[in-house]
Amino acid sequence: MPTSPSSALRGLGSVSRNTLREQILTRLRDAVSSGELAPGTHLGEIELADSLGVSRGTLREALRHLQQEGLLAADSRGRLSVRVVSAADIREIFDVRYALESLACEEICAFADRSDAVVVLRERLDALNAAEEFAARVRADLAFHETLCELSGNTTLLQSWQRVAGLARAALTSGGLDVAVANMSIDRHMPLVEILTEGDPDAARRFLREHMDAAVERLLDRVEA
Repeated sequence: MPTSPSSALRGLGSVSRNTLREQILTRLRDAVSSGELAPGTHLGEIELADSLGVSRGTLREALRHLQQEGLLAADSRGRLSVRVVSAADIREIFDVRYALESLACEEICAFADRSDAVVVLRERLDALNAAEEFAARVRADLAFHETLCELSGNTTLLQSWQRVAGLARAALTSGGLDVAVANMSIDRHMPLVEILTEGDPDAARRFLREHMDAAVERLLDRVEA
């Protein structure tokens, strides 16, 4: 039997007041990623603040941040709920990611010495491989792709990627846990690191296009079903 929105909100549990805002953001992101808070779930401010053991003002700030990230959406009355990602959203988000990440790969391939960048990316893959909980795996997957943009040295590119990171998370998990796990497989990411080691921008672009298209196809098969 599906869990009611009220039960889901009450089950989130409380958090300590140390780095409170960051804890709330992480807790809610993870709850959305795992499906604990399913798409369309209304986030009642009073109930959610009580569940987390925080003030409504502190919670409101976190919710506003998550809305800006694209994980939450407001209706005509301003009430927030977990964003429902459409097929069109998925296509657009992955197209934007491809544009940004392929540019990042071009920048990295142009480096005279790519060894340090490759070491960092391998570390991110190790973290992805070691992540056991689903929410941690989502964080590790997105960290790999964000690091790819960071290593490019292009600040505007990185900031642009970070602005769509919430949407990327929503799209990545929109098809359910099994599809997301398949898309986050380390075997799907390792070839890109090898290509960057060789410094071949054309191969990197081709790989990323196939990588993104395969992810979109899996997600659309589930979402449209």
